[in-house]
Amino acid sequence: MSLPPAVLKPIAAALLVTGCSAVAGERDMPGSVITGDTLRNDTAMFAAGCFWGVEAAFRAVAGVTATTVGYTGGHLDNPTYRDVCADTTGHAEAVLVEYDPAQVSYRQLLDVFWRIHDPTTPDRQGPDIGSQYRSAIFYTSAAQRDSARASKAALEASGRLGRPIVTEVTPASRFWVAEEYHQRYHEKRGGGSCPAR
Repeated sequence: MSLPPAVLKPIAAALLVTGCSAVAGERDMPGSVITGDTLRNDTAMFAAGCFWGVEAAFRAVAGVTATTVGYTGGHLDNPTYRDVCADTTGHAEAVLVEYDPAQVSYRQLLDVFWRIHDPTTPDRQGPDIGSQYRSAIFYTSAAQRDSARASKAALEASGRLGRPIVTEVTPASRFWVAEEYHQRYHEKRGGGSCPAR
């Protein structure tokens, strides 16, 4: 079961015009880390541009029980938003999605992921430019890996996007929880956009 286009189109449109703030403040609270080998089977991790809008999109999915925004896929321990925005740490802005498999499947979450961003633009989503905004699926199990690869291949074969998909499908690694002010940002503060870099 996929989400109806009437639900996904406004979310996708909002993601293209909203992004992360240029404010690169210090961490509001000490960052905690979640490692790939401690994630449960009912968690998924996605990067699809600025994590504010990505989180809002997944929070709107029935069956998603919690979300956390953070940084993953990089080489610096305990990165801050300022570090990641410098585009030198290798981290992606990502969302850790906890879900109830009885209400929503991993495959359905993949459908949401593909629809809320442009997976054909390397290191860019809308006004946000840099490797921290790359498209990536961080899998937590072999089943997720296989499902993500099959989903990507099917979308590529469909020709619907007209360009090659650049989305990484890679194992989940350390996930550094972002500063508190980034968590559920759209719910707390509404949209915002990044200036041209």
